[in-house]
Amino acid sequence: MTARTLMFMGTGSDVGKSLIVAGLCRAFANRGLAVAPFKPQNMSNNAAVTEDGGEIGRAQGLQARAAKLPPTTAMNPVLLKPEAESGAQIVVRGRRRGTATAREYFDLRRQFLPDVLAAFGELAQSADLVLVEGAGSASEVNLRPQDIANFGFARAVGAPVIVIGDIHRGGVIASLVGTLDVLDPGDAALVVATLVNRFRGDPSLFAEGRRIIEEKTARPCFGPVPWFDLARRLPAEDSLALDKGQERREGGLRVAVPRLNRIANFDDLDPLAREPGVALTIVEPGAPVPRDTDLVILPGTKSTRADLDFLRRQGWDIDIRAHVRAGGQVLGICGGFQMLGTTVADPQGLEGAPGETAGLGLLKLVTTLDTEKRLDMPDAIHVATGEPLSGYRMHLGVSEGPALRRPFSRVAGEPEGAVSENGRVTGTYLHGLFAADGFRRAFLAGLGAAPDPALDFEADIEATLDALAAHVEAHLDLGALLALARHPELPA
Repeated sequence: MTARTLMFMGTGSDVGKSLIVAGLCRAFANRGLAVAPFKPQNMSNNAAVTEDGGEIGRAQGLQARAAKLPPTTAMNPVLLKPEAESGAQIVVRGRRRGTATAREYFDLRRQFLPDVLAAFGELAQSADLVLVEGAGSASEVNLRPQDIANFGFARAVGAPVIVIGDIHRGGVIASLVGTLDVLDPGDAALVVATLVNRFRGDPSLFAEGRRIIEEKTARPCFGPVPWFDLARRLPAEDSLALDKGQERREGGLRVAVPRLNRIANFDDLDPLAREPGVALTIVEPGAPVPRDTDLVILPGTKSTRADLDFLRRQGWDIDIRAHVRAGGQVLGICGGFQMLGTTVADPQGLEGAPGETAGLGLLKLVTTLDTEKRLDMPDAIHVATGEPLSGYRMHLGVSEGPALRRPFSRVAGEPEGAVSENGRVTGTYLHGLFAADGFRRAFLAGLGAAPDPALDFEADIEATLDALAAHVEAHLDLGALLALARHPELPA
């Protein structure tokens, strides 16, 4: 028999759907259930490499970890990765299918529903419970035709739906009641409950609000779930997370990270942000790289050439070269690594118009983008310290040049990355490198910082997921939620 299913949609984006699902994944897994996360369609430039050699949204990677499962492409069969203001790369079952403008994708997205249903069917055959996360807002009825992310999927499998509202942003009663009011009757019939999230203060003060929601929607209202402050310790999926929760510290190693327009996989920075001896600054567009910076990190990007142009428009290229001349250090990760070379060529127009863009010229190498995307999770050894690294690679392009003769690391004995002759500029394709505690400590110590010897980053993520599970279990009736779940109606 297939797994029972329960779907969570939101009154809008960023109402906490991903975190609620992650918490429930861990809470039900702790109860002994085989639970799997699923999101039919996601849009994010923060992605996770899967065990089956593809990529999915970072949130589903975290939810898989919460469910105590390895991430697979079935958990997020359609991933959209924005490449320009009006278009995105389409990734289906972990592999690039092409690029489309928003209008083009709206017209063709329904063709991916069979992929979505097949992926969901795989999960449903091997789990007791599948927790499904919708995308954006459930009330965007103007986008309902051809939808595969919200009610288009829910109707296809008969999934019961809980609609989440964010009380922190205000108007939660109107947003929940209004969402039900504008839905097509067939879609509304699938909504079995509402949920109030991100409450601050005394929950008893919302008792009357909860009663009003239940009366006007004729459905039970769960919560309110209080604000979970430790969420800042978990990998974020949306770059909006860079706008909040950054701990500004005085003293210590001063690390500056230019906020690229298409910044990707910025959770590489999370372990550094946890280090008390590191003062991490996100440099916003229009602001200079601080002159007292010790280390500049050029992060990953979805569009290397476009972000090179963006970087130059901010004047950051001048700042970074001056920083190196003054004896400062630079680390480029993935797309940031490619930027450090002399040129980035895209002869096939994979990230925009075909052409070539001059790099920063800090490493003697050239990069050519090609159609084959590297997606793997190798174990590596840092050459300078001998410390083990465990990260992942996710990139288009091949880098070649004499700088590669001085590798940053070795993967299966083969050289990876590059270090400049003066040792001040380093590049690597390895994401997640700072999560390796031994390497992070050695790297920071080599720059004169005092790393925290007690910080076990991966154990801390696990402890935070357990705390999240305890948080949702304390404020939600898991038995009542499970009673609302139904067996899906999978097409033959």
